[in-house]
Amino acid sequence: MNVEIEIDNGSGFCFGVTTAIKKAEEELAHAGKLYCLGDIVHNGMEMERLHQQGLITINHEQFAQLHNARVLLRAHGEPPETYETARRNNIEIVDATCPVVLALQRRIKRQYVDSPDGQIVIFGKNGHAEVLGLVGQTHGQAIVVESLDDVKAKVDFTRDITLFSQTTKNLDEYRTIIGYIKEHIAPTATFKNYDTICRQVANRMPHISEFAAHHDVIIFVSGRKSSNGHALFSRCLSINPNSHHIESQDEIDYHWFDGAKTVGICGATSTPKWLMEECRDAILNH
Repeated sequence: MNVEIEIDNGSGFCFGVTTAIKKAEEELAHAGKLYCLGDIVHNGMEMERLHQQGLITINHEQFAQLHNARVLLRAHGEPPETYETARRNNIEIVDATCPVVLALQRRIKRQYVDSPDGQIVIFGKNGHAEVLGLVGQTHGQAIVVESLDDVKAKVDFTRDITLFSQTTKNLDEYRTIIGYIKEHIAPTATFKNYDTICRQVANRMPHISEFAAHHDVIIFVSGRKSSNGHALFSRCLSINPNSHHIESQDEIDYHWFDGAKTVGICGATSTPKWLMEECRDAILNH
């Protein structure tokens, strides 16, 4: 196919995911088998590649039944109960928690211990693995808010508030929430907020906007489970209506490129580079 194709050099695994996969590969090369608590990355193709090397994905229920094994904790992090279960069941932990997430967990735990009467509010996605690990630092007491409406409904503005954010959330939305709380907090209460959004992830939003505007057609490659993928693809689509979300080259419709001169291929923090390259090769060889 006679089109010019560019793979976005800002797309692909973030630092935390890269490190987790590298740890998994090292363990598998050495032992040939390794358990992983939850999906190591929200990408089916990459998961399949690692499964073929001997990675076995388990859930928390299966983890609780496991004894005398080695288990990888992925970049998202885990609550304290997971480590307690591991100690009880003689499970050796290979800890691949992202350093940015780990620092945030410690900060939330310290705040919870230091100010037991205040409210800890976390801007994040309910049920997301990282958020479960963060809430776990507060024995389940933290208030999770997904939007400004949640803030209005769930937060008591007459009491002290400390606000944190899941590391992969949108920076603009977080700033809007900070502004709203500052305006509405009671004079007798204190408000502290910490900017805990990972810049490597946050900077992808403005970057991908520019990338999407630069091409006739955008192919966005990411797993359907990736919340980061959904957010980035929505931005692509808002900038360039000729944007298409696919999981693999099998989903490419070659009519998308009719009349196009340039095609941009990009993805989420959970999208491997090799997958974007496969899509590029499929288009060029069609």
